[in-house]
Amino acid sequence: MTSSISAWIWSERFWLPENVTWADLERPPPGVEYPRIRHLLYALPLAVLVFLLRLLFERLVAKPCAHILQIQAGVPRQAQPNAVLEKVYRSKACPDTRQLEGLSKQLDWDERKIQRWFRVRRNQDRPGMQKKFCESMWRLTFYFGIFIYGVRHLWGSPWMWDTRKCWYNYPFQHQSSEQFIHYTAELAFYWSLMFSQFIDVKRKDFIIMLVHHLATIFLITVSYANNMLRVGTLVMCVHDASDVFLEAAKLANYAKYQRLCDGLFVLFSISFFLTRLVIYPFWVVYSVLVESWEIVGPYQSWWLLNGLLLVLQTLHIIWFYLIARIAIKAIFKGKVSKDDRSDVESSTDEEIHSTSSRNAGQSLKPKDGSHTGNLNGEAQDH
Repeated sequence: MTSSISAWIWSERFWLPENVTWADLERPPPGVEYPRIRHLLYALPLAVLVFLLRLLFERLVAKPCAHILQIQAGVPRQAQPNAVLEKVYRSKACPDTRQLEGLSKQLDWDERKIQRWFRVRRNQDRPGMQKKFCESMWRLTFYFGIFIYGVRHLWGSPWMWDTRKCWYNYPFQHQSSEQFIHYTAELAFYWSLMFSQFIDVKRKDFIIMLVHHLATIFLITVSYANNMLRVGTLVMCVHDASDVFLEAAKLANYAKYQRLCDGLFVLFSISFFLTRLVIYPFWVVYSVLVESWEIVGPYQSWWLLNGLLLVLQTLHIIWFYLIARIAIKAIFKGKVSKDDRSDVESSTDEEIHSTSSRNAGQSLKPKDGSHTGNLNGEAQDH
């Protein structure tokens, strides 16, 4: 039964070009190494090691840096203990109008007071500024290190300068040790991010980031199994480039260096545009979509992989629209922080929300808060 399921999942007819079998990739010529899917199992214990390394880094490096920059952990205001509201909060952090009315009658509290309690309770669960600074510093260190490593080994690779060479003799292409290290490091990092989501303070974008990490892990695993290492390392390197500037801008934001934050965010916007709206579609996706068709020819999983790459490009366009809005504010208004989404809900936000909800409630049922994005990388209830 298990072998039948495995054979169906890893169908040669689906995943590999015509007349190529998994057995062919298991028997490389002397001096040649092909990727083997079981090698990616090394990424799982390595992910645990990466997570432990992150904890050490945050404690021994990032936290002292935060103290130097006078970024305090901060103690959030504690919500008044209330068993009834706490039970509702555990199931739904943002109660709707009907629930608010019911709670108001049950507790004999004003609806505005109940809304304020939920606002304080949500803020209580949000990570402090120092925690976010440490997380961003860890991600900056990883993205910078893996980007430099990727550029270093790709720079001398002929397929970086002529992407048609990504497909010559595909899939019988030698796997270098640099490619294996690059793949396992990226895969271990994203496995560690996914694991840590269940341990860290639960964020409002938990499901979105979980899907993102799983999709990334899926793409890395499939491209490795298919021996698309040449184009795969190009994709990873292109994506890591702009992330360096984003995490650096976050650090400046948390440290309250506003001009530096604005400048770094503009650099992030420019690098995002160049790497993900120019290099990625016209260099990488073009190679996978057109050059591979000409040299290798399409096969079943070819359509899936190209579809996923095009979906990713669509997301890049949407993200850049949101990024550009913030960057324009940074250039013309001189401030990036707290644009469309902030980390902590303010009393003013709460009062505006409650007033608008009451007014809207006279004719329409109020909708849930909208969610957009900013440097803090978390969801916000408006």
